Amino acid sequence: MTATRREAIELLERVPEDKLTYVVQILSGIDGLISISDRRIKKIDLDQFVMPTTERGRNADEYIREMRDNDRI
Repeated sequence: MTATRREAIELLERVPEDKLTYVVQILSGIDGLISISDRRIKKIDLDQFVMPTTERGRNADEYIREMRDNDRI
């Protein structure tokens, strides 16, 4: 048994019985995080969410200047 594991067990032995449920919940959450990071994560193709640019989007600076010149902004 490693020193760290021994220290963890000693800390658990000092926790009052009525507080152990909280400790178990915390440890379960940590175990869940470890398990999630071990799983292979399916990569999502984010390009599928990109909308094609419009003529207005390509010429945004020119469009804004035109709006300012015509006092629409």
